[in-house]
Amino acid sequence: MRNRRQTLAALGSIAMTAIASRPVWAAASIKIDDASALLVIDVQNCFLPGGSLAVKEGDQVLPVINRLAKGFSNVVMTQDWHTAGHVSFASSHPGKKPFETIDLAYGKQVLWPDHCVQGTDGASLSKDLSIPQAELIIRKGYHKDVDSYSAFTEADGKTTTGLAAWLKARKLQRLFIAGLATDFCVAWTALDARKAGFDAFVIEDACRGIDTQGSLAKAWADMAKAGVMRIQSNDIAV
Repeated sequence: MRNRRQTLAALGSIAMTAIASRPVWAAASIKIDDASALLVIDVQNCFLPGGSLAVKEGDQVLPVINRLAKGFSNVVMTQDWHTAGHVSFASSHPGKKPFETIDLAYGKQVLWPDHCVQGTDGASLSKDLSIPQAELIIRKGYHKDVDSYSAFTEADGKTTTGLAAWLKARKLQRLFIAGLATDFCVAWTALDARKAGFDAFVIEDACRGIDTQGSLAKAWADMAKAGVMRIQSNDIAV
Protein backbone atom coordinates (compact mmCIF):
# COMPACT_ATOMS: atom_id res chain seq x y z
CA MET A 1 0.00 0.00 0.00
CA ARG A 2 1.31 3.42 -0.76
CA ASN A 3 2.50 5.14 2.38
CA ARG A 4 1.13 8.56 3.22
CA ARG A 5 4.07 10.35 1.64
CA GLN A 6 3.63 8.54 -1.67
CA THR A 7 -0.12 9.00 -1.61
CA LEU A 8 -0.06 12.72 -1.04
CA ALA A 9 2.82 13.25 -3.44
CA ALA A 10 0.89 11.47 -6.14
CA LEU A 11 -1.97 13.86 -5.57
CA GLY A 12 0.37 16.80 -5.98
CA SER A 13 -0.63 18.48 -2.71
CA ILE A 14 2.26 17.84 -0.32
CA ALA A 15 3.50 20.04 2.45
CA MET A 16 6.36 18.79 4.63
CA THR A 17 8.49 20.11 7.46
CA ALA A 18 11.48 18.17 8.76
CA ILE A 19 11.51 17.81 12.51
CA ALA A 20 13.88 15.37 14.20
CA SER A 21 14.33 13.60 10.85
CA ARG A 22 10.61 12.67 10.69
CA PRO A 23 8.33 14.07 7.95
CA VAL A 24 5.39 16.11 9.21
CA TRP A 25 2.55 16.37 6.73
CA ALA A 26 0.31 19.38 6.40
CA ALA A 27 -3.24 18.46 7.28
CA ALA A 28 -5.98 18.48 4.69
CA SER A 29 -3.78 17.83 1.67
CA ILE A 30 -6.31 15.87 -0.37
CA LYS A 31 -8.89 18.02 -2.09
CA ILE A 32 -12.37 16.66 -2.80
CA ASP A 33 -13.56 17.30 -6.34
CA ASP A 34 -16.56 16.52 -8.54
CA ALA A 35 -15.13 13.07 -9.30
CA SER A 36 -14.96 12.12 -5.60
CA ALA A 37 -17.44 10.06 -3.60
CA LEU A 38 -17.59 8.91 0.01
CA LEU A 39 -18.64 5.28 0.53
CA VAL A 40 -19.99 4.66 4.04
CA ILE A 41 -19.95 0.92 4.64
CA ASP A 42 -22.40 -0.87 6.95
CA VAL A 43 -22.67 1.56 9.87
CA GLN A 44 -25.59 -0.44 11.23
CA ASN A 45 -26.83 -1.20 14.73
CA CYS A 46 -25.72 -4.84 14.68
CA PHE A 47 -22.11 -3.71 14.20
CA LEU A 48 -22.19 -1.05 16.92
CA PRO A 49 -21.81 -1.57 20.70
CA GLY A 50 -24.64 -3.76 21.96
CA GLY A 51 -25.23 -5.28 18.53
CA SER A 52 -25.15 -8.99 17.74
CA LEU A 53 -21.89 -8.62 15.79
CA ALA A 54 -20.47 -5.56 17.48
CA VAL A 55 -17.15 -4.27 16.15
CA LYS A 56 -14.90 -3.03 18.94
CA GLU A 57 -15.03 0.78 19.08
CA GLY A 58 -17.36 0.75 16.08
CA ASP A 59 -19.25 3.76 17.38
CA GLN A 60 -16.06 5.82 17.23
CA VAL A 61 -16.31 6.03 13.45
CA LEU A 62 -19.56 8.01 13.63
CA PRO A 63 -18.22 11.51 14.43
CA VAL A 64 -15.36 11.05 11.97
CA ILE A 65 -17.69 9.98 9.16
CA ASN A 66 -20.19 12.76 9.92
CA ARG A 67 -17.42 15.35 9.80
CA LEU A 68 -16.01 14.02 6.54
CA ALA A 69 -19.42 13.69 4.89
CA LYS A 70 -19.95 17.45 5.11
CA GLY A 71 -17.26 17.87 2.47
CA PHE A 72 -18.74 15.41 -0.04
CA SER A 73 -21.62 16.16 -2.36
CA ASN A 74 -21.58 12.50 -3.47
CA VAL A 75 -22.18 9.90 -0.75
CA VAL A 76 -23.20 6.24 -1.02
CA MET A 77 -24.09 4.12 2.00
CA THR A 78 -24.32 0.35 2.20
CA GLN A 79 -26.44 -1.90 4.35
CA ASP A 80 -26.14 -5.62 5.10
CA TRP A 81 -29.63 -6.98 4.44
CA HIS A 82 -29.66 -10.67 5.23
CA THR A 83 -32.53 -13.11 5.09
CA ALA A 84 -33.39 -15.10 8.20
CA GLY A 85 -31.42 -18.35 8.10
CA HIS A 86 -28.74 -16.87 5.85
CA VAL A 87 -25.95 -19.22 4.76
CA SER A 88 -23.37 -17.03 6.52
CA PHE A 89 -24.99 -17.50 9.95
CA ALA A 90 -23.47 -20.11 12.26
CA SER A 91 -27.00 -20.90 13.42
CA SER A 92 -27.77 -22.21 9.92
CA HIS A 93 -25.15 -24.96 10.30
CA PRO A 94 -25.79 -27.42 13.15
CA GLY A 95 -22.73 -27.91 15.34
CA LYS A 96 -20.93 -24.83 14.03
CA LYS A 97 -19.99 -21.80 16.09
CA PRO A 98 -19.53 -18.14 15.11
CA PHE A 99 -16.15 -17.36 13.54
CA GLU A 100 -15.57 -20.92 12.37
CA THR A 101 -15.21 -21.37 8.62
CA ILE A 102 -16.85 -23.71 6.15
CA ASP A 103 -16.38 -24.40 2.45
CA LEU A 104 -19.18 -23.25 0.17
CA ALA A 105 -19.44 -23.40 -3.60
CA TYR A 106 -17.80 -19.98 -3.90
CA GLY A 107 -15.00 -20.64 -1.38
CA LYS A 108 -14.27 -20.20 2.32
CA GLN A 109 -17.05 -18.66 4.37
CA VAL A 110 -16.67 -17.26 7.86
CA LEU A 111 -19.73 -18.08 9.95
CA TRP A 112 -21.21 -15.16 11.84
CA PRO A 113 -23.71 -14.62 14.61
CA ASP A 114 -27.12 -13.80 13.16
CA HIS A 115 -26.98 -10.13 12.18
CA CYS A 116 -28.61 -7.46 10.02
CA VAL A 117 -31.72 -9.50 9.31
CA GLN A 118 -34.07 -7.68 6.95
CA GLY A 119 -36.53 -5.39 8.68
CA THR A 120 -35.01 -5.67 12.16
CA ASP A 121 -33.67 -2.78 14.21
CA GLY A 122 -30.23 -4.37 14.05
CA ALA A 123 -30.22 -3.95 10.28
CA SER A 124 -31.03 -0.24 10.50
CA LEU A 125 -28.39 2.36 9.78
CA SER A 126 -27.26 4.12 12.94
CA LYS A 127 -29.54 6.97 13.94
CA ASP A 128 -26.39 8.94 14.75
CA LEU A 129 -25.31 9.11 11.13
CA SER A 130 -25.89 12.62 9.83
CA ILE A 131 -25.61 12.48 6.05
CA PRO A 132 -28.83 13.90 4.61
CA GLN A 133 -27.27 14.35 1.17
CA ALA A 134 -26.58 10.62 0.69
CA GLU A 135 -27.78 9.75 -2.80
CA LEU A 136 -27.84 5.97 -2.76
CA ILE A 137 -28.15 3.08 -0.30
CA ILE A 138 -26.87 -0.26 -1.57
CA ARG A 139 -28.36 -3.28 0.18
CA LYS A 140 -26.33 -6.46 -0.02
CA GLY A 141 -26.34 -10.01 1.29
CA TYR A 142 -30.02 -10.53 0.58
CA HIS A 143 -29.44 -13.69 -1.48
CA LYS A 144 -29.85 -16.46 1.09
CA ASP A 145 -27.16 -18.75 -0.30
CA VAL A 146 -24.30 -16.31 -0.85
CA ASP A 147 -22.67 -13.76 1.42
CA SER A 148 -21.86 -10.25 0.27
CA TYR A 149 -19.19 -8.13 1.93
CA SER A 150 -18.33 -5.83 -0.95
CA ALA A 151 -20.46 -2.92 -2.08
CA PHE A 152 -19.69 -4.00 -5.65
CA THR A 153 -19.78 -7.78 -5.95
CA GLU A 154 -21.14 -10.64 -3.87
CA ALA A 155 -18.87 -13.33 -2.43
CA ASP A 156 -19.34 -15.53 -5.49
CA GLY A 157 -17.23 -12.99 -7.38
CA LYS A 158 -19.72 -12.54 -10.20
CA THR A 159 -23.07 -11.24 -8.90
CA THR A 160 -22.87 -7.45 -8.94
CA THR A 161 -24.80 -4.81 -7.02
CA GLY A 162 -24.75 -2.35 -9.92
CA LEU A 163 -22.71 0.17 -7.95
CA ALA A 164 -19.81 0.32 -10.43
CA ALA A 165 -22.14 1.19 -13.29
CA TRP A 166 -23.87 3.85 -11.21
CA LEU A 167 -20.58 5.48 -10.23
CA LYS A 168 -19.30 5.43 -13.80
CA ALA A 169 -22.54 6.92 -15.09
CA ARG A 170 -22.04 9.76 -12.62
CA LYS A 171 -18.37 10.12 -13.67
CA LEU A 172 -17.20 9.42 -10.11
CA GLN A 173 -13.65 8.04 -10.06
CA ARG A 174 -12.08 8.70 -6.64
CA LEU A 175 -13.68 6.65 -3.87
CA PHE A 176 -13.06 7.38 -0.19
CA ILE A 177 -14.14 4.41 1.91
CA ALA A 178 -15.10 4.37 5.60
CA GLY A 179 -17.15 2.22 7.94
CA LEU A 180 -17.33 -1.31 9.30
CA ALA A 181 -15.51 -3.56 9.35
CA THR A 182 -12.05 -2.77 7.99
CA ASP A 183 -11.05 -6.37 7.38
CA PHE A 184 -14.26 -7.51 5.72
CA CYS A 185 -16.80 -5.22 4.07
CA VAL A 186 -14.49 -2.20 3.85
CA ALA A 187 -11.54 -4.17 2.47
CA TRP A 188 -13.62 -6.17 0.00
CA THR A 189 -15.23 -2.96 -1.21
CA ALA A 190 -11.83 -1.32 -1.70
CA LEU A 191 -10.42 -4.33 -3.54
CA ASP A 192 -13.42 -4.52 -5.85
CA ALA A 193 -13.21 -0.78 -6.45
CA ARG A 194 -9.68 -1.26 -7.73
CA LYS A 195 -10.76 -4.20 -9.91
CA ALA A 196 -13.43 -1.96 -11.44
CA GLY A 197 -10.84 0.71 -12.25
CA PHE A 198 -11.54 3.25 -9.50
CA ASP A 199 -9.04 5.05 -7.29
CA ALA A 200 -9.62 3.77 -3.75
CA PHE A 201 -8.70 5.47 -0.48
CA VAL A 202 -9.43 3.72 2.82
CA ILE A 203 -9.74 6.24 5.67
CA GLU A 204 -8.15 4.28 8.49
CA ASP A 205 -9.45 6.28 11.47
CA ALA A 206 -12.97 6.22 10.00
CA CYS A 207 -12.98 2.39 10.10
CA ARG A 208 -12.72 -0.32 12.73
CA GLY A 209 -11.90 -4.00 12.26
CA ILE A 210 -13.05 -7.35 13.63
CA ASP A 211 -9.64 -9.05 13.35
CA THR A 212 -10.45 -12.74 13.54
CA GLN A 213 -7.60 -15.16 12.83
CA GLY A 214 -5.30 -12.44 11.52
CA SER A 215 -7.90 -11.01 9.16
CA LEU A 216 -7.00 -7.36 9.76
CA ALA A 217 -3.33 -7.66 8.83
CA LYS A 218 -4.23 -9.75 5.80
CA ALA A 219 -6.80 -7.19 4.66
CA TRP A 220 -4.27 -4.34 4.80
CA ALA A 221 -1.71 -6.46 2.95
CA ASP A 222 -4.20 -7.38 0.25
CA MET A 223 -5.24 -3.76 -0.16
CA ALA A 224 -1.60 -2.69 -0.37
CA LYS A 225 -0.97 -5.15 -3.17
CA ALA A 226 -4.02 -3.87 -5.06
CA GLY A 227 -2.93 -0.24 -4.85
CA VAL A 228 -5.49 0.92 -2.31
CA MET A 229 -4.31 4.11 -0.60
CA ARG A 230 -4.33 4.16 3.20
CA ILE A 231 -5.03 7.62 4.60
CA GLN A 232 -6.30 9.40 7.70
CA SER A 233 -9.34 11.66 7.92
CA ASN A 234 -7.14 14.70 8.56
CA ASP A 235 -5.50 14.17 5.17
CA ILE A 236 -8.75 15.26 3.52
CA ALA A 237 -9.72 18.90 3.14
CA VAL A 238 -13.35 19.20 4.25
